[in-house]
Amino acid sequence: MDLGNALLATLVAVSIMFVAGSRIIYILPIMTLAGGALWLAIQKVPNRFERILAFLDLEAYKDSWGLQQWISLIAFGSGGVEGRGLGEGVMKMSYLPEAHTDFIFPMIGEEMGFRGTAFTVFLFLCIAVAGMTIASHAPNRFGKLLGFGLTLLLSLEAILNMSVTTALAPNKGLPLPFVSYGGSSLMAAMICIGILINIHRQGVHLKPGDLAVIKRKKRWTPQV
Repeated sequence: MDLGNALLATLVAVSIMFVAGSRIIYILPIMTLAGGALWLAIQKVPNRFERILAFLDLEAYKDSWGLQQWISLIAFGSGGVEGRGLGEGVMKMSYLPEAHTDFIFPMIGEEMGFRGTAFTVFLFLCIAVAGMTIASHAPNRFGKLLGFGLTLLLSLEAILNMSVTTALAPNKGLPLPFVSYGGSSLMAAMICIGILINIHRQGVHLKPGDLAVIKRKKRWTPQV
C-alpha cells in the first residue's frame, strides 16, 4: 500500500467535503478513522515506523533510515545561493537515492541554489493561485468543486514532496509534479491542468453576477 498517496487522497477528499458544505460533525469521524488507520498502518510495517523515528531525530539516524533526508539537506547546503551550475551537481552520482524522482528538489537546490528553489516554489504558488481563481469563476457548483480539488491535489503533492526533501515531514515517496521523472506522474499532472483549462474556458465569459457560489448550508432555526 502506498501510504503517501493514500494520505494525499484523504486530505483532498476531506477538504472537498468541507468546502462543499459538509458539517464538521460528519467530517470529524472520518478524520478520526483515517488517523487511526494511518497509525495502524505505520505500526504494522517496521519500515514506516523507523521513518517516523528518523524524522523525529534525523541526526541520530543519519547513517540508516534518515540517510536519504540527511544527504538531501547536504545537497541544499552545498548549493548555497548561486548553486554549482546546471548539470554540475555531485549528489546525484549515487550519493542521494532517487535523485531523479522523489528527491529531485534537492538537486535543484544544489545545481541552481536558493534562487532556483525559490523560483520553483513561486511557480507552484502561481499554479495554486491560478487554479483557485479558475475554480472560483467556474460556471456551476460541480466545476468549482472539481477545480478546487484538482488544484489542491497538485499543491498538496508539491508541498508534501518539498517538506520531505527538507526534512520537515517523514519520508513518504511522493514525486514533485511536473519535475520528477516518471511518465504516469507527468500524465496525471497534465490531465489536471487540462481539466482546469477546460473549466476556465467555460467560466471566463460569464459576468461576475452570474457566477455560482458555493455556500455552506445553514442550520434551520424555528421562528418564534
